[in-house]
Amino acid sequence: MPGVFQLSPDELVREAARAHTYGVPAVLLFGIPDKKDAKASGAYAKNGIVQQTVRLLKKEVPSLLVITDVCLCEYMKHGHCGIVEAEAASTARGAHALPRILNDPSLVLLARTAASHAEAGADIVAPSDMMDGRVRAIRAELDKNGFVETPIMSYAAKFASAFYGPFREAAESVPQFGDRRSYQMDAANANEALREVALDIQEGADIVMVKPALAYLDLIHRVKAEFGYPTAAYSVSAEHSMIKAAAANGWIDERAVTLECLLAMRRAGADILITYAATDAAKWLKQS
Repeated sequence: MPGVFQLSPDELVREAARAHTYGVPAVLLFGIPDKKDAKASGAYAKNGIVQQTVRLLKKEVPSLLVITDVCLCEYMKHGHCGIVEAEAASTARGAHALPRILNDPSLVLLARTAASHAEAGADIVAPSDMMDGRVRAIRAELDKNGFVETPIMSYAAKFASAFYGPFREAAESVPQFGDRRSYQMDAANANEALREVALDIQEGADIVMVKPALAYLDLIHRVKAEFGYPTAAYSVSAEHSMIKAAAANGWIDERAVTLECLLAMRRAGADILITYAATDAAKWLKQS
């Protein structure tokens, strides 16, 4: 992704502190471990990359809100967001059957990951996996461990989108087989998106998210109008990369187009904007 890099914890602290001076109020952390396995061990390790970084950020930039992405895909050797059934089980279903993602066993690891982030000092945890029931499982685990005031920002309406491509390369989380359509949402089914949001609210989500943002402005509007809940919009990697590429070719005004896109998300009903252009946008708004 243009202008976006993998950062070590110390480099991230410097970047986050710089963004904060321009007025960026929060960061959303994704982690890439040294090693990956079939149980996403790095996701919930006490000294995992996200846990280390959260502790460092809260020490060095205490006024910055730290949100952590809770998922398993970056930590799984197969790149999926949950535990994959044993090879023998998929073989038993047929020679050409792809392994299935096991929903309920994955909830245990997701809840454990969220609690480890909260223990490290995360202000908000944000499950992005799209396993059924994960908000309830995370809320229960947080409460059990004494983190009753840690909010959950749920990726409530997260679609199986072609707009994630650049991020998956950058985060080294491309699935090694199949795709994520069995647990992410069908882009054509808006009614299902509303049902998913309603379920996450019932399970204890404090903030709901629509992802991607720009191609789903109608969903942002419907979610906000239907539920009146704090609503986040995630402007994803391809949205960012397309603007950057067009600007590099001299076809568009990067500043004007970026701010107009963010304005459209806000106008549609988003209370929170998650964007790779956050620092640039904050600088531009300060200058205007």
